[in-house]
Amino acid sequence: MFDVERICNECVKWIQDFFEENGKGANAVVGISGGKDSSVAAALCVRALTKERVIGVLMPCGKQHDIDAAYKLVEHLGIKHYEVNIKDAVEGVLSAMPEELELTSQTKTNLPARIRMATLYAVSQSVNGRVVNTCNLSEDWVGYSTRYGDAAGDFSPMCHLTVTEVKELGRYLGLPEELVEKVPIDGLSGKTDEENLGFTYAELDRYIRTGEIDDMDKKALIDAKHKANLFKLQLMPMFKPEI
Repeated sequence: MFDVERICNECVKWIQDFFEENGKGANAVVGISGGKDSSVAAALCVRALTKERVIGVLMPCGKQHDIDAAYKLVEHLGIKHYEVNIKDAVEGVLSAMPEELELTSQTKTNLPARIRMATLYAVSQSVNGRVVNTCNLSEDWVGYSTRYGDAAGDFSPMCHLTVTEVKELGRYLGLPEELVEKVPIDGLSGKTDEENLGFTYAELDRYIRTGEIDDMDKKALIDAKHKANLFKLQLMPMFKPEI
């Protein structure tokens, strides 16, 4: 049974301890998409540090159809925020690529995520900040994150919590229901997370926590994604010579 009050209190204390050891008086800088993950991460940081020490960064790539949700979140929490449109940066990199290089769709999908993270660090280093990683256990389990994009950060409050548990935290923290239950989309390809993955988060979360799943084809798909993407959760391999 998920004890949301206990987990919330422990996570808040963990964030406080992190800042005590890794940036006393520093600010938490979080990329705000308007989805549940960034909303809950920001709310946890507000509870841990006060709203005066949490800074949201909205990063549309051109026109973002659901940016109102991101503004709703920062207004609900009362946190300082900036909007940085990354469209020119993304197009600048793409246009500078050699013509003979055929960019894959995955390359084009992941580039904005990596530019967003670079933007977060640019803001963070300008405001004495620490970048919040907003990934959750469900996404990390199947590699549904961009390495050195949204998978990066200075501290990760939710990487051991499933999507289901993150939603419970969001409700406990008093976030608007439309943000907690907002249909998750990658914001880049135009598809929902579940369309991209081939299974629902409810199925995935049940499998992660209990080992139970009804559809064996989906089990095989989850297992394959988990195995193929374990490298994302590990430090890069490093050669260590004996000298």
